[in-house]
Amino acid sequence: MNRLTSYAAIAAAAALAAACAPTSDGTSAAGAAAATRCFSGDQVRNFRAAGAGRLYVRALRDQVFELNTAGGCIDLDVAHQIAVTSETGALAGGRICTGDWARITLPASSAPVATCRARVSRTLTAAEVEALPDAHRP
Repeated sequence: MNRLTSYAAIAAAAALAAACAPTSDGTSAAGAAAATRCFSGDQVRNFRAAGAGRLYVRALRDQVFELNTAGGCIDLDVAHQIAVTSETGALAGGRICTGDWARITLPASSAPVATCRARVSRTLTAAEVEALPDAHRP
């Protein structure tokens, strides 16, 4: 039992040390995890397409996320509504975080339902949101 306990203590100490270790950009791993922002698809309140392949979504708490599509998102710039879901389905509560892949679904009117993939690239700061052109600001 002592040996098992000491392995657990060593593993816990290693995990704690790794969380405080600096990353390549000078921040700690714990700080990088805190910088990761997440939202759920049902929290999306507004969206705007910005050119080919870029989508901005506004979630609760006025967080604005930039998503980059992987192609196949035709008519995204003229869509009136979309559904954003986690690529992993219900795993992790359906949360979508920066760095994750999401599925964008455009409801059908006369054409079949269109679905494509998009990667959540980052969360915009309030200044970055204000700097967006009006047509791109969700």
